[in-house]
Amino acid sequence: MLNNNNSRVIAHNAICLVALEKYTLSESLFPSETSESSFAKSLTYGSLRFYHHLNDVITPRLKKTLDKKNLDIHILIIMGAYQLIYTDVSTHAAINETVEVAEKIKKQWAKGLINAILRGIDRDRDDILNTPHYSHPSWLVKKIMKEYPDNFHKIFTENNKQAPMSLRVHPSINIKSYQDKLLEGGIESKTSKIAPQSLTLNKAVNVEKLPDFRDGSCYVQDTSAQLAGQLIAPKNGELILDACCAPGGKTTHLAELCPNSEILALDADEKRLIKVNDNIKRLKNKNVKVILGDATNGDWWNQRLFDKILVDAPCTGTGVIRRHPDIKLIRKPRDLSHIVEVQASILKNLWLMLKPGGILVYATCSILKDENENQISKFINLNMDSSIEEIKVPWGKGPIGNQQLPNDIFDGFYYAQLRKKSKSK
Repeated sequence: MLNNNNSRVIAHNAICLVALEKYTLSESLFPSETSESSFAKSLTYGSLRFYHHLNDVITPRLKKTLDKKNLDIHILIIMGAYQLIYTDVSTHAAINETVEVAEKIKKQWAKGLINAILRGIDRDRDDILNTPHYSHPSWLVKKIMKEYPDNFHKIFTENNKQAPMSLRVHPSINIKSYQDKLLEGGIESKTSKIAPQSLTLNKAVNVEKLPDFRDGSCYVQDTSAQLAGQLIAPKNGELILDACCAPGGKTTHLAELCPNSEILALDADEKRLIKVNDNIKRLKNKNVKVILGDATNGDWWNQRLFDKILVDAPCTGTGVIRRHPDIKLIRKPRDLSHIVEVQASILKNLWLMLKPGGILVYATCSILKDENENQISKFINLNMDSSIEEIKVPWGKGPIGNQQLPNDIFDGFYYAQLRKKSKSK
């Protein structure tokens, strides 16, 4: 018997919320950790990851387009097709148990339709898998192919994988000792040549299995994101702004790298600042002040100039699609132009708050050039008191700043380091 906690019912509801209602994919879409919610998450993330491919497989098989009130049936077929094509779920379970969900959502009339389409997909499974498909929205496929003619295939392949889980180990803890502790618990990991505090796990685990996690031993953070702390390189007595700081990964990193620096953590989202404060508390940071404020204006600023500023800019998230497959469904071309405008406004506003001689680090988890090298190029051309600083780490490349494309170790990420020229005497 199905019940409200059935994995497929949970997953179907979550996929509908993302695909039809444009909710972002978050933990709030799932019940607390159980074996059922774990399978539900797997179905949800996978169905969204391959949504565009599955949609193109299913649509021609429908004799007529489903009307708006029955689009949840289309989603149900996508979820079933994902199990058949991309998982080792048995054919019987993938088809029969998916069909039964139709009864649970009170659409018994669709059971025959779902069964017929899924059985047809099962028969054609090999042909489907042998037909290339990037499983990205067409606008993004065109843009990435244009901007990365030599790398687009690798980008799409990485975006359709499950992201690795990386940790930032607290600098007070020896990285090798923590790695050994992980191994005692059956968790294998690799160190990084780029980020000294980073450990990438061979397999993702629940954070509760990480040694001393509740006591602040580590923070779950991609290795690419950990470079922000190195580039800012906080020093004693410095006043540092972390703009657009939520959920606080880079804030807490700066604070723990130099407890005698003064960190101001700014974000315009009051709900997300709750998470920032929770992370600060768990990691026992004592040198952070959290402020609710909009980085595009200065009504929160007390006129005290910053030594360094980290702009963790809002972006399309196209470098972390494998972590957030909902981006493929939620992001639209018009979003890019709006985001670029917001980024430019933030840079223009915060530059005024930086001391002469100070450093501003601009970061995004995007791979699109308009948000990254083009954005910084325009900024430098408009601000004669700015200069680009070389980023001296063997990570990423590019004519202006460093662009890392997603791979088996790093998320897609961009950094540019700018210096504000001192006023001539």
